[in-house]
Amino acid sequence: MGIPCQVLEMPKKFRQDPHATADFSENDLQAAIGRQIRNIRRRKKLTIAQLAQDIDISNGMLSKIENGQTAPSLLTLHALSRGLNVPLTVLFKGFEETRDAVHVKSGDGVHAERAGTRSGHQYNLLGSITGSAGVTVEPYLISLTHTSDVFPTFQHEGLEFLYMLEGRVEYRHGRSTYLLEPGDSLFFDADAPHGPEKLVELPSRYLSIICYLEEN
Repeated sequence: MGIPCQVLEMPKKFRQDPHATADFSENDLQAAIGRQIRNIRRRKKLTIAQLAQDIDISNGMLSKIENGQTAPSLLTLHALSRGLNVPLTVLFKGFEETRDAVHVKSGDGVHAERAGTRSGHQYNLLGSITGSAGVTVEPYLISLTHTSDVFPTFQHEGLEFLYMLEGRVEYRHGRSTYLLEPGDSLFFDADAPHGPEKLVELPSRYLSIICYLEEN
């Protein structure tokens, strides 16, 4: 079966709280400006301390602005636009911006042509969204039948998450292979060669979620 999969260790602290809630009575403009400042700062690989020093405000004040806890003055907004090297109007971009959601009913996914299609792999695209941070996420439902061939040489940018729904497949990632059974998952760097190396039990279906940074 190849090299055993490493034991999952939970990070000491997640950067985001998936259960965080927002008060709908909050100042939406204030919150939108804060999110935009944070996103731009992270894209430019600046720490809070670096940006705060550049524009001569405290780390705590900048953190409150980014989290929508306080409204920056016009002078501070002007300083932030200079510190981030963006036009002032860009800081307001997130206000009332449409947030995408894609709802696909069972069986209604769009048939997509990908590299494995020629080997009998059926891809149903369940949606595609590029978030404000420039990250694109594409979820696929992949179906393998007795007419499908093995194809362990996919290789592309980004990260990929697999969740096995039906059947059993030996899946290769780099030099390792993993037996995927219903309920199993595999999360990996997609820049290494990967793909189903042995179709153990058919039909097989698994969910594939691919995430990558959209190039400008």
